[in-house]
Amino acid sequence: MGMEGIGARVARKEDKRFITGAGRYVDDMVVPGMKHAAFVRSPYAHADIKKIDVKKAQAMPGVIGVLTGKELKTDGIGNLICGWMIHSKDGSPMKMGAWSPLAVDRARYVGDAVAIVVAETKGQARDAAEAVEVTYKEKKAVTDAVAALKPGAPQLHPEADGNLIYDWEIGDSKAVDAAIANAAHVTKMHIVNNRLVPNAMEPRAALGHYDKAEDHYTCWTTSQNPHVARLVMSAFYNVAPENKLRVIAPDVGGGFGSKIYIYPEEIVCLWASKKTGVPVKWVADRTESFMTDAHGRDHVTEVQLAFDKDNKMTALKVDTIANFGAYMSLFSSAVPTYLYATLLSGQYVIPAIHANVRAVYTNTAPVDAYRGAGRPEATYVLERVIETAARELGMSPAELRRKNFITSFPYQTPVIMAYDAGDYGASLDAAMKAADYQGFAKRKAEAAKRGKLRGIGMSCYIEACGIAPSAAVGSLGAGVGLWESAEVRVNAVGTIEVLTGSHSHGQGHETTFAQLVADRFGVPIDSVSIVHGDTDKVQMGMGTYGSRSGAVGMSAIVKALDKVEAKAKKIAAHLMEADEGDIVIENGALKVAGTDKNVPWFQMALAAYTAHNLPSGMEPGLKEGAFYDPTNFTFPAGCYICEVEIDPETGTTEIVQFVASDDFGKIINPMIVEGQVHGGIAQGVGQALLEGCHYDPSTGQLITASYMDYTMPRASDLPSFKVSTTETACPGNPLGIKGCGEAGAIGSPPAVMNAITDAIGNNDLTMPASPQKVWAALKATTKH
Repeated sequence: MGMEGIGARVARKEDKRFITGAGRYVDDMVVPGMKHAAFVRSPYAHADIKKIDVKKAQAMPGVIGVLTGKELKTDGIGNLICGWMIHSKDGSPMKMGAWSPLAVDRARYVGDAVAIVVAETKGQARDAAEAVEVTYKEKKAVTDAVAALKPGAPQLHPEADGNLIYDWEIGDSKAVDAAIANAAHVTKMHIVNNRLVPNAMEPRAALGHYDKAEDHYTCWTTSQNPHVARLVMSAFYNVAPENKLRVIAPDVGGGFGSKIYIYPEEIVCLWASKKTGVPVKWVADRTESFMTDAHGRDHVTEVQLAFDKDNKMTALKVDTIANFGAYMSLFSSAVPTYLYATLLSGQYVIPAIHANVRAVYTNTAPVDAYRGAGRPEATYVLERVIETAARELGMSPAELRRKNFITSFPYQTPVIMAYDAGDYGASLDAAMKAADYQGFAKRKAEAAKRGKLRGIGMSCYIEACGIAPSAAVGSLGAGVGLWESAEVRVNAVGTIEVLTGSHSHGQGHETTFAQLVADRFGVPIDSVSIVHGDTDKVQMGMGTYGSRSGAVGMSAIVKALDKVEAKAKKIAAHLMEADEGDIVIENGALKVAGTDKNVPWFQMALAAYTAHNLPSGMEPGLKEGAFYDPTNFTFPAGCYICEVEIDPETGTTEIVQFVASDDFGKIINPMIVEGQVHGGIAQGVGQALLEGCHYDPSTGQLITASYMDYTMPRASDLPSFKVSTTETACPGNPLGIKGCGEAGAIGSPPAVMNAITDAIGNNDLTMPASPQKVWAALKATTKH
């Protein structure tokens, strides 16, 4: 069974249906009597809503209902919340402005939902939405977080004076300031992490169905965590009690974080279904996705890194302003705090670290976790400043890093995290060898002959995944636990169903989770089914984000498999009149070790369900559940090296080589891991070279609202990646898994930017490094 077990390159089971067009997404769902919804959205970034007149729209063909925020509030539907409490350094709680699913008195960004129209067809709903007459009184808008903090800036929420949500700090500021004052060298940088639009392939969608006879709601939604959606919609938004609400996330076409959150649309569709008496479906068009999906990143940071005379790091000081957009999204508060500042030690021994973070409201789409969530921002700050320091100190960037690596584990950083295991030197060596780092000077000279500027840059990242344990995150302000659940059902004929609280939206769980079971029981992978994404079928679970499905989701499955195995062995021992300690499971049979006595797996399962001959006192059946709460975060780490060639005439950058050496701990399916890393690097390269979300600073209009203006990476923008892994097993979970879903997006942007700035000799370059920006930076350098 080694062919299908742990470590095997098993082709993804789910791909057959996807590539033959047989996937089932929310937009494919049709229920009897279903009608279509369109939202009326604010055309202004900031405006008071004076009046909404729906009469004309209601009289249009096919219209079933036009509903507004006033009715929503009358029916007691709650405001959207942020689920992670952060306190400012003065002890005051974060300032959460009210976010009504349909705006009542004021619209705060372009795209803010104001009303919903339900009609027979999508076209009729859209036409009627245009006929809803809303009287707005436009106000001044602010889109830039630094500007929003200035005196006299437009105020978004009465709850948040000066648009400040919190002013948070971590670390020892006195020790940091003293170390900087006494340092032999201090590198200072101003670093901007550009705002991104998530752009999952499948736009968000919701189908709400209220069944009057049963007094029961069903919501089909594009979600990474259906149970959390159900919990929040029942406990906070008063849509329906949990036992009256079923949430189904069918096939989901990518998420990258943007589908973790509960948005206004799913709440409003469920409520509208009850109000209108028909099932209501809404599917975003691409511009709606650009305008209303939670955006990512958007940090402005001042950083100082101090060294002693031996080039050892002594202190790191970070001051960050984070743009949260118009409202606080579900996990927004945690991203620039506990998912960011706690990783600022990177792979290095830095005795003193201090970070100050201010979160700010602006008239833009809400900002929340996007692939990596806080960890890419931390890595970018640290790895750009270290590369710059190496240039200032006249040292090899590789050797400056090596000199400062953490080498003994466990290691307690000054910012909460305790790293359990790692070998950073091994990843660095593997990457440098694969990249032929030593031969770079030769390649640079050869490129110069062709009139090209060649540069090399590296990035050593660490991330914390499988965020846990629940008690620890609870003490830091998390509103939920971050454990995971599993149930393993062995059927009477020996086939196996695994019910997981994790959610797969491109990660390949239907394959990797089945490999785990095949490996354990020696049954064919096709006899294992993975069930997920439906709150009526699967026990409460926390979903998929933060690279947690392996480390946390699979660990829960392992715990359930342990229980199944113990019972299966008891049954087999009883049937063969042997000692259960002598039973081994091999090739789909339970055997008595050292003899030829065996019971096939299916026969043992049948015995469990006929219950004709079970050990006395044993319950019939064979199904076991488990909940797993990790003891610590996991810490994937790695080294990325990027090599670029720049055409000085045009500023065009070509990535000529990209090497990734990652330590993900134990790997279940190397092919799927490589795919995850390739995708992550593509998103990181997209951020570094091409992607950037822009609002007009005076009107607050989204300028990059389509693919005409927002550049996505294409195949031609990306090189062939050289991807490899080194392995230090993670001591914190039974499989030794660390997680791989976000690494590529975390490690790649600084590697690309370090390579470009190396080529052009100018450090003051911001992402995305478009040809015109690179060209201008080159001109600025040659002037000096």
